[in-house]
Amino acid sequence: MLYYLVQYLEQYVHIPAGGLFNYISFRTAMAVIVSLIITTVYGGRLIRLLHNKQVGETVRNLGLEGESEKQGTPTMGGLIILGGILVPTILFAKLENVYVILMIVTTIWMGAIGFLDDYIKVFRKNKEGLAGRFKIIGQVGLGIIIACTMHFHPDILVRQKVPVNKITEVDSENLTEQMSNSGRTYYTQDVKSTVTNVPFYKENEFDYGNVLTILGVPAGKFVFPLFLVVVVFIVTAVSNGANITDGVDGLAAGTSAIIGITLAILAYVSGNTIFADYLNIMYIPNSGELVVFAGAFVGACVGFLWYNSYPAQVFMGDTGSLAIGGIIAAFAIMIRKELLIPVLCGVFLIELVSVIMQVSYFKYTKKKYGEGMRIFLMSPLHHHFQKKGYHESKIVTRFWIVGILLAIITIVTLKVR
Repeated sequence: MLYYLVQYLEQYVHIPAGGLFNYISFRTAMAVIVSLIITTVYGGRLIRLLHNKQVGETVRNLGLEGESEKQGTPTMGGLIILGGILVPTILFAKLENVYVILMIVTTIWMGAIGFLDDYIKVFRKNKEGLAGRFKIIGQVGLGIIIACTMHFHPDILVRQKVPVNKITEVDSENLTEQMSNSGRTYYTQDVKSTVTNVPFYKENEFDYGNVLTILGVPAGKFVFPLFLVVVVFIVTAVSNGANITDGVDGLAAGTSAIIGITLAILAYVSGNTIFADYLNIMYIPNSGELVVFAGAFVGACVGFLWYNSYPAQVFMGDTGSLAIGGIIAAFAIMIRKELLIPVLCGVFLIELVSVIMQVSYFKYTKKKYGEGMRIFLMSPLHHHFQKKGYHESKIVTRFWIVGILLAIITIVTLKVR
């Protein structure tokens, strides 16, 4: 919004430093600052409001140290995160950008699902919250929206090199002449593509159509259904992983901030022709604007930690955790780094897998031996370490360290092939 206001006013009067709004780096920095102000200053006011409305967390007796002290702590604090993301994005991002629009839709969509779940738990006094099938329907619905937009929207393109022997077969007006670092000239074209980035692979690119070709299906015939399944799976898995990770003070918010910084770096290099050419990675036109959104996201997560770090004054609830997971999944898909998610979101993954393993093994042993047995003392994994006697702060700090390590590995994949 401010970008357009400055552009409009510049037609009539010179605005000092108005040209800074043309730079993504400046608008990203402003998004981070405003997000931090919103989450820290207005977050405290929202917490007091939640206290007055008696929007407190009902803590189940799991036999964990210190859990009784959390009884009545305000929940639905994810509203702080949503405000810290949406307001700076609307103020500083280019709102006609399809990627920004899709991220705003994702934030509101997943935030609404999480809010409904928290509302049922708090105000309807139903500990189960929103039925699991409705959550899945909401996640699948978002996956369909993202997949359809990515596949069919005319503004979502990638820049690919055109082989010299095929230049005569395409319209020369659509070609862009560029020069590589070695000084050699080559031609590129912005096209619709089903190509994505894949880590540790020489060409660093993978075409979904190749999967079907291997299976004997003509290339391009059923690519969209395959892409749709992948997107829906990623959105569902990451949002549920973030939701499960939100179990001890500061764990989900801090881990998400680390992931957000990494995604911002990946979006910047993917949306910048110079860096994309230097790193020999796919250039995605107009995707650089996502860095502004990422700045707001990181600022919101870090600002939320002001109140959510141990001992937490507020919990994000499903309003925040489902939104965070959906945002991370959608962001990675848009910059075509979704195959890096198992590495980048490794903390979410191991938390989710620990629950699946625990439940599956318990059911299997109960059916086979008549008595259910467990792999972990308790799942998700962070509760296992709590049962072993580790303090919450130590668990969170060590998980953050693992998250930072995974983020570094993710960035390194840009060159290690």
